[in-house]
Amino acid sequence: MAVFKGMVAAGHEEVAFFQDAETGLQAIVAVHSTVRGPGIGGVRIRDYRDEAEALTDVLRLSEAMSYKAACAGLDCGGAKAVVMGPFPNDRAAGMHALAGFVERLSGRYIATEDMGMNESDIALLNEVTRYAVGRSLADGGSGDPSPHTAQGVVVGMRSALRAAGMSADFEGLRVAVQGCGNVGFGVIERLIAGGAEVLASDIDAAAVERARVAGACIVDNDDILSADVDVLAPCGVGAILSEQSIARLQAHVIAGAANNQLATDADAARLAERGIVYAPDFVINAGGLINVADEVDPHGYNATRVAGRVAAIETTLDHIFAESAHTGRTSAQTALDMAHSRIGQASR
Repeated sequence: MAVFKGMVAAGHEEVAFFQDAETGLQAIVAVHSTVRGPGIGGVRIRDYRDEAEALTDVLRLSEAMSYKAACAGLDCGGAKAVVMGPFPNDRAAGMHALAGFVERLSGRYIATEDMGMNESDIALLNEVTRYAVGRSLADGGSGDPSPHTAQGVVVGMRSALRAAGMSADFEGLRVAVQGCGNVGFGVIERLIAGGAEVLASDIDAAAVERARVAGACIVDNDDILSADVDVLAPCGVGAILSEQSIARLQAHVIAGAANNQLATDADAARLAERGIVYAPDFVINAGGLINVADEVDPHGYNATRVAGRVAAIETTLDHIFAESAHTGRTSAQTALDMAHSRIGQASR
């Protein structure tokens, strides 16, 4: 009953639980909305504490994907898959089992990359199912989506800076980037190239070293949220903006790539009360989805079209911040209203 309660509350259409006896693979796929098109979302491989944590994650992530697609103006809906780690030792067999599950959903869910996945994994999925995107450029796909996500964060950051009454020029800007994975590192590179001073943190030593070599100042992961900076860019795990962490923030702007950054809905109001401008995560981090979703366009993948849609994230955020200032509603609620409106219009 708890599963149905969660689905009804967020408007999910379908949740499917899969297990494969031969490989030991266990996965959950949540399809939030197919009103605007097939539900597209990444496969996240993670060592969850238990099934309840995995279910909570997949429900939240799939819901955010619907809103991300709607705000980006894409003809697709939102879905997500989570795999209970550790992944089977036989990578190919595990991916083939997962692909079989995806195939059985008959296109209602289209898989792509997320945590623990890469282009070679998508290629393995495609050996069994056509319902996986994010193939390598060599295989005729759209390639690594992370540069597009990073670019969207950077252009969205300019909009957030303007909304905070600050210059959108990165020269001399102090930015703290939490999470130095592929997207976070892409953000770091772009900011440094623009003249910003970047502080960075990660729990992965190799990721930290790569950021250091690129020119970032490395700080302890426990201190990054309270760093004295102009902008905080969360690019790692979600739910980091809570009542406790918000009270310690010194940044004037929150603009990062992490999904589900707010621990609770009330945290958007807490940020607003402190005068901190928040770029809603499902708007600013849509670049990767924009890229992979273009693979399913009837006319084929078009890099120029993708670049234009990623650049439009800045304009979308300009509209959200202006509407938020006009109505007095938080930027998070304004973005959610936009997503609901577009999904509602498509359902008529």
